Amino acid sequence: MTTTTQNTQKPEYAHEHAPRIPFAEKHPAFYKAMAGLEAAASKHVDPTLYELIKIRASQINNCAFCLDMHTQDALAAGESVQRIIQLSAWRESRHFYTERELAALALTESVTVLTDGFVPDEVFAEAAEHFDETELAHVIGAIVVINSWNRIGVSTRMTPGHYTPGMYKR
Repeated sequence: MTTTTQNTQKPEYAHEHAPRIPFAEKHPAFYKAMAGLEAAASKHVDPTLYELIKIRASQINNCAFCLDMHTQDALAAGESVQRIIQLSAWRESRHFYTERELAALALTESVTVLTDGFVPDEVFAEAAEHFDETELAHVIGAIVVINSWNRIGVSTRMTPGHYTPGMYKR
């Protein structure tokens, strides 16, 4: 007679790193100013698009804390799991996104990765076809703000996995 036993033990995950410094506590004036920029940036950008911008920039910048936060926020706001999963390969899965979202994602990547030293004219022109100048200024503001947050999160090594939507009231 053969018996089988199920392994009910949880896998042993890698050790969770601690944040390097509590940035908001050590530089409250800067953190408050960043929160103000976040509030200004979020006011006139469609909330769905805003989360897509934040997730895509955070993927590029390898900011695990921001990825954790913004994917949870997007899910809580009704975004689909499939669109979030496909976001890192949006060029190959264009059919999940609107033309307006695609233009914003291209602009997000260009503003986030400035290795060529500029945002290509064709990327800016494509975005300008889908957003009027005021909307475009707001989208650029959103991209700049999430890139700033990413740099704070990565440099201070903020720890993902403890965020719940609404945790940080804006």
